[in-house]
Amino acid sequence: MSKIAAAIITLNEERNIERCLKALVNCVDEIVVLDSFSSDRTAEICAKYKVRFIQKEWQGYAQSKNELNSLIEADYIFSVDADEAPDQELIADIIELKTKGLNGIYEINRKTNYCGKWILHCGWYPEHKTRIFPKNSARWVGDFVHETLEYSQTLKVHRLKGHLEHYSYYTSEEHRRKAFQYADLSVQKYLKENKKPYPFQALLSAIVKFISIFIINKGFMDGFSGFQIAKISAAANRYKYKTLKKQRVK
Repeated sequence: MSKIAAAIITLNEERNIERCLKALVNCVDEIVVLDSFSSDRTAEICAKYKVRFIQKEWQGYAQSKNELNSLIEADYIFSVDADEAPDQELIADIIELKTKGLNGIYEINRKTNYCGKWILHCGWYPEHKTRIFPKNSARWVGDFVHETLEYSQTLKVHRLKGHLEHYSYYTSEEHRRKAFQYADLSVQKYLKENKKPYPFQALLSAIVKFISIFIINKGFMDGFSGFQIAKISAAANRYKYKTLKKQRVK
């Protein structure tokens, strides 16, 4: 039987972490949490479960995740965010997978809950993420915004049943703050790459983003939530390129 360790990074995740841990204890052999000195009840909640809880200063997403992976003894890692949890179908598939033995890497379909509503369009679903992988054949890369998993191309890719449920934003204002934070990180990345905005890019990119999410990816079928997602994403895109332009003329 193969063993899988769940790897989670945290910072003030008291509203999410218990849901995550409750689901994971049913399908993994070990849970390791790397925490960036949370000031809320995150540590207290983790102590209620069989969790190896380690605290260390934040180093960025990719570096922190690689640091966490190096602390794990199991051959396979299940990378999970604190605001995610496997559903019952996925739990059953992971248990069956462990019995049969793991071979390769595994994609999981993530389903996002936005302000209490499951989003089934907007380009947010289906969303296949590589989350279970051999410890010694994969690593996280990325300096600024979204980290990505690099792995040996000789590994066969499998797709698991069920969903990884993602409880993303509890309010639209929370979404807006996070979207603009990501926009600022993207600006840092573009400046490092010496990327120059073209004329009217701020406005045009906002229009294209809204049309892509709400029309092309059928966000209108998610109702008002789809409209909010498209609107905030478009505003963040406009802010990103306006900020890039300002930073370049300083």
